[in-house]
Amino acid sequence: MVQLGGTLLQIAFLLGVVTLVASAWYVKTLDLRFYVGGRRSLMTACGLVLIATATLVQQLMVGNYALEYVARYSSRATEGLYKIAGLWAGMEGSLLFWAAILSIYILLVSYSNRSANRSLMPYVNMVFAVVLLFFLLVIVNFENPFTLLPAGTTIEARGGTGLNPQLTHPAMLIHPPMLYLGYVGFVVPFAFAVAALITNRLDATWIRSTRVWTLWPWLFLGVGVILGGYWAYAELGWGGYWAWDPVENASFLPWLTGTAYLHSVIIQEKKNMLRMWNVILIMITFILTIFGTYLTRSGILSSVHAFASTDLGIWFFGFVVLIIAFCTALLIWRKDELTSTSQLESFTSRESGFLFNNMLFLALTMAILWGTMFPILSEAVRGIQITVGSPYFNRITSPIGMLLLAMIGVGPLLAWRKTSRSTLLRNFKWPVSTGLAAMAVAMFLGVRKFYPALTLGLVVFVFTGIVLEVFHGVTARKRMTGEGTWTALLSMVDKNRTRYGGYIVHIGILLMFIGFAGRAFTKEQDVSLGKGESMVLGGYTFTLDNFYTQQRPTHTAFVADVAVTREHKPVTMLHPERRIYANFEETPNTEVAIYSRPLQDIYAIVGGMNPDTQKIVLKIMLNPLVQMVWIGGFIMMLGTLVTIRPSRAERKLRAAEA
Repeated sequence: MVQLGGTLLQIAFLLGVVTLVASAWYVKTLDLRFYVGGRRSLMTACGLVLIATATLVQQLMVGNYALEYVARYSSRATEGLYKIAGLWAGMEGSLLFWAAILSIYILLVSYSNRSANRSLMPYVNMVFAVVLLFFLLVIVNFENPFTLLPAGTTIEARGGTGLNPQLTHPAMLIHPPMLYLGYVGFVVPFAFAVAALITNRLDATWIRSTRVWTLWPWLFLGVGVILGGYWAYAELGWGGYWAWDPVENASFLPWLTGTAYLHSVIIQEKKNMLRMWNVILIMITFILTIFGTYLTRSGILSSVHAFASTDLGIWFFGFVVLIIAFCTALLIWRKDELTSTSQLESFTSRESGFLFNNMLFLALTMAILWGTMFPILSEAVRGIQITVGSPYFNRITSPIGMLLLAMIGVGPLLAWRKTSRSTLLRNFKWPVSTGLAAMAVAMFLGVRKFYPALTLGLVVFVFTGIVLEVFHGVTARKRMTGEGTWTALLSMVDKNRTRYGGYIVHIGILLMFIGFAGRAFTKEQDVSLGKGESMVLGGYTFTLDNFYTQQRPTHTAFVADVAVTREHKPVTMLHPERRIYANFEETPNTEVAIYSRPLQDIYAIVGGMNPDTQKIVLKIMLNPLVQMVWIGGFIMMLGTLVTIRPSRAERKLRAAEA
């Protein structure tokens, strides 16, 4: 089985080369046999990659500890599902997982375009092949997961090391696959953009062909980022969900540019504008996915999420440079054809709102990228790494975030081409009034911090605009059709899923911003308590009832029983732990205790134990509105699914075509 896995990857690499040669020869001769041969070679290569991946999963499940990768990322004590998670826990397996997901996308795109986009598909296949070949080259020559351990190695004898305990969390079963599905999926619109540039088919056809193939990766990447935040919050034990870690930023950057792209293509489809801009945006998004993979695997930046330092950095960096050079050459070649014939007619137009929105997304991307890369740049210039922390990111991103939040509300209130003064006054009157009133109420109730008060005002401003937009639409439809309120609402959403699904996404974002604002009111205290001793925080009394040691099959646990009361009434019992695993004794693992309420989380962490004083060190935190972040993320997901699902008319058309 081990030999089979390695051999299949080598054959897949050769078939990728065949795809390139056959597709290029088809472009030259237009001999359909070469197109079909190249397409089949690529699909066969993808099938072999998937079989090799399944082989590695099978070796993880059965526990073949003679295989070095299995010995390092699985063990006899590892539970079944977490044995599967071993596939993406290490460098070699994660690269194979990347190639496997790319193979799935290629197979799906090839099948869905078997009789469509014939002029674009040869070039699309060549882009797919180049990306797949790069990853297979790295896997086969440098990070092969099918390498055997020398006979009699200690790690084999003890039945494997197993996963890092921090990875044995339910979120880590979903978070990495979601990120990979998002990262890899952006290769599809990128490949179609390259094909459109080469063939000079630069109308909105390639955008419509890849709309779903862009929305799914955007959704997957967003879900992955949110799940990563939840994992950090529930597992790492520092009390937050986002620390501006380099790897966190690397996953966030392509989501930002992908969001800008999804907004921007609406203008091209409706007004045939921003053609150059849209191509650049999707190119940047794909480049950032490869760049994020480079950051994670090069070891150039310190991160709790990164893999160990390897020599792969130079290969990924070279691939990024190659893609940038290729994209730049294509843009220069087609710059005249990409020039839009239509121009912005007014600053107070929806087109202008979308464009300003894009500028803000790009500014936010550049600010985060600069802060992330600053340690590398400072080392190159001054010889020492200077790291910028959360204060920099919070200070620079907060005003941009507020402007983006405002633009979520402003854009839908503007008309296409030009918005008259009377329309501006009519559309903005109630949203602005309610937003200002919300700010005033917040300040009256004691919210003295600027950004939380502003956030509340902007959230109410945006929400009022959405409600009024939906209300006017339902009222107009009821007047025209005589339908009831709910029937009119559902019919209206079904007819324009992109617009109203986007509004649902925006409502999710509003809830997330409320959750972000709650961070400004977090209360925390570090305290050393003995049995029976108490401390008070935020109106709650925390009493250490007991602490004890438990010996468990895989680890030793130091457990604290903390009783939480309010006004002498019991609220909950928290059981935070500190665990020491046999194979990871040098890195004790924190098990957080969280009691969640709709408006506040009570969060407890065991910091350590003093055997001399028989006291335990606890960190107690009150985290307001954290649940809004997770609820908002869920609503964003629902809104995206509404947007992706075709309308009733589109479903009937597809059925008729079939």
